[in-house]
Amino acid sequence: MGRPEALPTYDDATTATTPHPWLHRRQKRKTLRVLGAAAMTYLAYTTFKIATNTEPPISSLSIAKLQEDHAVCANLRHQPVESGAHRDHNKRWVKSTKPVLISNATIWTGEPATGTSEQDARAGKGWGWIASDVFTDRGLIISVQPSIKLKDLPHNTEIFEANGRQLTAGIVDMHSHAGLESLGNLQSDDNELSSDITPYVRSLDGIDPLQPEFESIKSGGVTTSLFLPGSGNNIGGEAFVLKFAVGPKNGRTEISQQDLIADPDRTWRYLKMACGENPKRAYGKVGERGPFSRLGEAWEFRHALEQARSYVQDQDDWCAKADTVGVDKMESYLRRDLQWETLGAVLRGQVRVNTHCYTIPDLEAFVRHTNEFKFRVYAFHHAHQTYLVPEVLKRTWGGTPAAALFADNMYYKVEAYTASERAGAILYAHNITPTYVSDNPVLNSQHVVFEAAKAYGYGLPYHAALAGVTSAPAELLGLGHRIGKVKSGFDADIVVWDSDPLSAGATPVQVWIDGAKQFSEPIELKKPLTPAIQPDTDLAHEYTTRIARGAVVFTGLSYSHSSFVSNGADVSQKHSVAIITDGKLACVGTCTSELAELEATRSATQTINLKDGYLTPGLVAFGSSLGLAEIDAESDTHDGPYVEQGTTSALDGLSFGGKQLMRAFEHGVIRAFTAPGEGGIDSRGVSVAFNTGAKNALEEGAILYPELALHYPLTLAAKGGKTPSISSAIGLLRSQLLDAAVDGHTEKLNTTEKAWLKRVVTGDSALVLSAHSADTIASIIRLKSQVESASSQKIRIVIIGGAEAHLIADELAASNIAVVLAPLLPHAQSWDQRRGLTGPPLTNVSTNILLDAGVDLGIGVEETWETRDLGLLAGIALANSEGRLSFDEALDLVGANFFNILGLEVSKSDPHDWVVWEGSPLEIGGRVKAIGGVGSTTIWK
Repeated sequence: MGRPEALPTYDDATTATTPHPWLHRRQKRKTLRVLGAAAMTYLAYTTFKIATNTEPPISSLSIAKLQEDHAVCANLRHQPVESGAHRDHNKRWVKSTKPVLISNATIWTGEPATGTSEQDARAGKGWGWIASDVFTDRGLIISVQPSIKLKDLPHNTEIFEANGRQLTAGIVDMHSHAGLESLGNLQSDDNELSSDITPYVRSLDGIDPLQPEFESIKSGGVTTSLFLPGSGNNIGGEAFVLKFAVGPKNGRTEISQQDLIADPDRTWRYLKMACGENPKRAYGKVGERGPFSRLGEAWEFRHALEQARSYVQDQDDWCAKADTVGVDKMESYLRRDLQWETLGAVLRGQVRVNTHCYTIPDLEAFVRHTNEFKFRVYAFHHAHQTYLVPEVLKRTWGGTPAAALFADNMYYKVEAYTASERAGAILYAHNITPTYVSDNPVLNSQHVVFEAAKAYGYGLPYHAALAGVTSAPAELLGLGHRIGKVKSGFDADIVVWDSDPLSAGATPVQVWIDGAKQFSEPIELKKPLTPAIQPDTDLAHEYTTRIARGAVVFTGLSYSHSSFVSNGADVSQKHSVAIITDGKLACVGTCTSELAELEATRSATQTINLKDGYLTPGLVAFGSSLGLAEIDAESDTHDGPYVEQGTTSALDGLSFGGKQLMRAFEHGVIRAFTAPGEGGIDSRGVSVAFNTGAKNALEEGAILYPELALHYPLTLAAKGGKTPSISSAIGLLRSQLLDAAVDGHTEKLNTTEKAWLKRVVTGDSALVLSAHSADTIASIIRLKSQVESASSQKIRIVIIGGAEAHLIADELAASNIAVVLAPLLPHAQSWDQRRGLTGPPLTNVSTNILLDAGVDLGIGVEETWETRDLGLLAGIALANSEGRLSFDEALDLVGANFFNILGLEVSKSDPHDWVVWEGSPLEIGGRVKAIGGVGSTTIWK
């Protein structure tokens, strides 16, 4: 059957016809004609020489094959050229894409004002947002200027009214495995583990353009990514830079891997390498195979590169000889070996190497490899210890690599245990470029801009943070002349945001890729138009901690939580003060008499002046592994997994003094409600409520509730052992609860599982169940009804997880079942999360649907490191709430709500439960200044 006439070929759809009147007319084909003529002349000369040569050729080999090999020599010698020359169209442009005028935008162009010196630009001068219009056509940004007149544009131009909202270039994520892992982790193609050294495999061969995550990732403003093989191998294979527009609904003509390629000219190639624990754990088997150690890894790298160097030398020698004596006299064919072709191209400077390396030994060894074999590495990825050794990085052959980082995802393995939230700021101060990546699915690529936002909050200059997900990765990919900036001649990859992209909750309103609109009916939440962030240079100042005793006065409070009214707070009084005495909150408001008394008695007092002070209760981490697990990948640093049968108490496994607790405390998380388990939301046993700043469990005030609630897992993790299915796990729990309901004995002081189940059915303890699937949650609702019918007693159930809870929100509210969303922003990491809401512009958000239904709500996290971001997660919920939440109510999502949903009686006037912040705790850049304690105050200054 022939091709349908209505469907153009890929070449038809992406080839320009006549020049656009906006564009300069040039003799574009002059160079091509010259090159073509030269090639024809050379071919004619070679043919003539062979035809007229009266001497018989020395070689008995195929002359045609030798000529083919000799033609390859030119490709071997070719050096990639990043041409910034004028283009009349983007080669990815599809002819059906209409011109677009985006009017009245506030634009971040991606570069400083003309005339700004390099020194000033690095210092943040010359950067800013400008009011302008943008016109795009033929897949290119044609013009960026104020008040573009519609009458000067083509008649079919589409108009998008930005209404003053912020506009940036598309986000560039230079470390992703999207499309190589399927929805719900049902299959994986990111690592070829048949051998440690596999430079010959290609990520493109495994990428599935039909993966639903492409749409959700793009809905976060991500238009381009470097799709890398995984880090299981020391040399993992070739990577590809792809765009996220797929098929007709995204303005493309076909669904194919080829159509994803960001640079149709294939100017550069890319290679993934990896150091450290990942390859060691994949291959290190004593007496069987290696590498078993970093020593072995260094050998694997050097041995492979040595083979590649020998391969390159053989090819160069052959080409040089063929040039000298003529191809007809060659005695062998050109050596061509797929195994070493890619590494050979690395040594020829045709490939941009990106390397997964964490530690100083890994980094320094790799720097030595680059100098020994003369190849360049463009970025070290993860790179958690790079901030400690900037001078080592500067010794890399060919130029200093960038660092592709997470903002604060750390401590998950030993390699990441010496990481710093301020790594980006430190590296930038040493003239090393930080970029921010997702490592999707490690982090959800949809929210990679959130990593840049947090980096700004941790002291990286605003312009460098925004560059870290736009122009900087574009430059590192060799595409800095095409993507990453809003500039005439660049690809029309554009995002209009509903707020500053480095603010909490920032969401795209619309996205264009190669000038094609990506969302036909985008969902836009009602948000007020807010100005762009005014960069705060004070964030670069690193606080130090000290303990204060006696009286401390904080001035310049702009906000006080309503729970402090009972302490004499006048919450309507702005720029009020807070008086702290020996760690207790003594007064909030004008505090006139209290200040006079301090002055009259000449009490030892220190005063701390705040620019924009906030006084809040401490935040609460619910359902994380804080206090039980320190380094996720190291079992010796955990209490251990929960037991399949019986009941254990988290109190008995608490361990204080670790970095996870310290960082959570420094971010205002002063309470943790933790249940037995190794991480994630799946726990089994009795949880404990404790103070994250305590030194040990016996310290005064360390334990708030020794026995908090009973937890069971009902996610996919529940399948195993005596409960091989979700249905069997629910069935067993139902049977145990019904047995407890008809048992007349109450064993409140007994710690057996039966006794705890009895507490649940008598209403003396909450039952916390981890579940994502709406169908599992429906079974839980039914289970609750059955148990209550048998016991004639209301029971208290809390769902943690809740990715699909929005589908059954009304039923949850009617059943009085609370939900703790963990994570707040799901991305189908498992099959039972596949119907989770990814948020605008694709969907609404779960918080809004659950709040509208009247469900009691809290926000938790999946991984322990995320607890430090709880304030920002509440800020995202507030920003997306469309007025459903007040500031206090948003704070309560990570605080007071947990006490309420567990049925705990807590006095609102706890004098030690307070945090003073500089700036809003729900916004990027809000920082803890002081936290209450027993007998003292912890101060950051």
